Amino acid sequence: MKRLSVLIVLLIAFSITAWANGSVESDDSGMWKPTKPITIIVPWGAGGSTDQVTRVVAGELEGPLGQKVVIVNQPGASGSVGSKGALDAPHDGYTWTSGAAADLGAYKVKGLLDTTWDDWELFLNVANVSVIAVNADTPYQDFGDLLDAMKANPGKIPVATAGQLSAGHNAMEAIVKYTKVKYKHVTYDGGNPAVIATVAGEAEVTSQLAVEEADMLKGGKLRALAVLDDKPLMLKGYGEIPAITDWIPEFQAAPNYFGIWVPADAPAEVLETFGEIWDTTIRDSQKLKDYAAERGAVFNPSWGEEAKERAMPYLQIIAWNYYEGGTAVLAPDTVGIPKP
Repeated sequence: MKRLSVLIVLLIAFSITAWANGSVESDDSGMWKPTKPITIIVPWGAGGSTDQVTRVVAGELEGPLGQKVVIVNQPGASGSVGSKGALDAPHDGYTWTSGAAADLGAYKVKGLLDTTWDDWELFLNVANVSVIAVNADTPYQDFGDLLDAMKANPGKIPVATAGQLSAGHNAMEAIVKYTKVKYKHVTYDGGNPAVIATVAGEAEVTSQLAVEEADMLKGGKLRALAVLDDKPLMLKGYGEIPAITDWIPEFQAAPNYFGIWVPADAPAEVLETFGEIWDTTIRDSQKLKDYAAERGAVFNPSWGEEAKERAMPYLQIIAWNYYEGGTAVLAPDTVGIPKP
């Protein structure tokens, strides 16, 4: 009888502790039912590409999860500070992070954070493209004008980006690879500040994402010169932006996928539930579709191995560009990134 009493006491204590800590609970179908709010760390500043789309996704997740989803902006070190925050938090399903899949995959190559895609389950929502845009008061009317100016004034034309490994920096380094131009890199805590700085005249050029530049392009504060793709981009409310291959025919382009990352060793119920929500709520989300259409993104959700297969081509391009440019600390193929 004493042994049974002790067992009952232990079970009650475990249940109370699990409830207090927000441990995994599931319903009769095996779906995870979180017992407290979930935090998604956005490792970049407010208003940028990651912040924009993650807030839309968070709103769509709250219904099926039955809990509040809280966004916390934690910028620093090219997104690696916020990503490390999620990596260091308990892997219980209550702390996720977000961003560009290629950034996450390249942290170890750049020596910013000891992590690879193997540590995470990827849940992609949209693909983004970088656009080379200039302050509307600059003389550059097309991308050829800008290239000529950079060649004539090496290292003097200021380009605003969200810092190393940001989409804007990746875009400029890709251009450097093909053209050998030099530019003055001016960094900010996110894509939105970089765009605002260009509008304010702190920089002449920004190479951030279309979703971050859309409002300023439509408002006539920025002029788009080229999209880093092999086909033009039609931005609703602005018009057609020519492909960079009009000037650099050999330019390699691939979709830059964004999404939410959950530690791969989180409880299976958490990952399965999130996958089910991704296959239904997120794939059918009109709010995400409208966001993509309005801001020049591509709505294309996926998760698991399919997500990693889709995101790998862009990761290969940027990781090997950094390695061949001498700014990586590891060869990409040593951490599972084959040469494109």
